[in-house]
Formats: sequence, C-alpha cells, structure tokens
Amino acid sequence: MFYRPEDGHGLPHNPFNAIVTPRPIGWISTRGSDGHDNLAPYSFFNAVAYFPPQVMFSSTSAKEDRGDTKDSVSQIRDTGVFCVNIVEYAMKDVMNQTSGAWDRGVDEFELAGIEKAECDTINCARVAAAPANLECKLTQIVQLPGEANFAVFGEVTGVHMRDDCLVDGIFDVLRYNPLSRMGYRDYTVVREKFSLSRPGE
Repeated sequence: MFYRPEDGHGLPHNPFNAIVTPRPIGWISTRGSDGHDNLAPYSFFNAVAYFPPQVMFSSTSAKEDRGDTKDSVSQIRDTGVFCVNIVEYAMKDVMNQTSGAWDRGVDEFELAGIEKAECDTINCARVAAAPANLECKLTQIVQLPGEANFAVFGEVTGVHMRDDCLVDGIFDVLRYNPLSRMGYRDYTVVREKFSLSRPGE
C-alpha cells in the first residue's frame, strides 16, 4: 500500500502513529504564572542532545480556553520552565486520567490523586513517585506547519532518579518498566532489554 497524506489513507483509522512506534511518553508538568499546576502526557517526546542535555515534546491540538494551544504550552510560554516526568507501567491509569481535555482551572495532580513534590532548579511541581524527573528551562518553542502544532525544546537543569531504579550505578529501566505509546489506543511496556556493541568497540 502507498498513500499521500494529503490525499488520505482510506483506512478506518490513521496509521501514522502506528508506524512511528513505540514512542516514549513525556508526562509534562507545568505551573502557570498564577501558581496553577498542570500535568499532561505527550507521546511526541524525546531526548535530543547530550551536552547540555535537552529534550523536546510536541503539542498538536488546542483548547477553547487556551486559544491556539493547550494548557502545557500556554503555561510554559508564561513561565519558561517545565518538568518531564517519566511514566512507569504501574502509573498507566493515573497517567491516562490526566490526558483528558480538562478545563484550565483543573489541577490534574489533584484530579488523579498524584502526590506532588517541588522541583529543585525551577518553580514547578513534579510527580513525586515517578522513576525519574527532568527539570527543564525553555530554550525555544517552534511553530510547526499545521493549525496547533508546537514543538517545545528545553535544557535539563535538574535530574531526579528514584533510588530503587539505580542498580550498581546504572539507571535500570527494568526496575520500573517504562510505558510507551503505540498507534490508535494501544500502549506497550518494556519488560526486557539487550545490549549491542558498536563496530570497533
């Protein structure tokens, strides 16, 4: 099968997200200039650089009460900071609860019963029990083609790792089993890993 996205795919559901998979989930926490906390998951998320460490996520829709975007991007525009909370399998249900298009005044931490902790390097809340948290300062927001597509880039200024996830100095993903997004309504979980040496190593 071949199709041009501009012409449509002719399938019951868009296959694009099922092709680019699995995708890590960036559970983004923000705090508005009014002090309001927000928490929402984004599957267009990844690390993009080592030195200095940098990450990005993309928001691809808008809410009527935020104009051209969603709560996360709107609050990052205001404050210039955000935190990426890593999602483990055990948190799948509470993560999903925070994915709703809730009103801007809703605190998703409270809605889903998620314990907060304060970040150390930025004025923002983080998911206290997450396997890891990446505190970030905004470097740029790039408007992508499309009505509400924004890519948010940030430099990591602080890293939290849960003690039980560190094994002999290694951050071991099998201690918490990362949750990843696939296509449609599907997710997957990491339960095994293997290593490969690069040529010449």
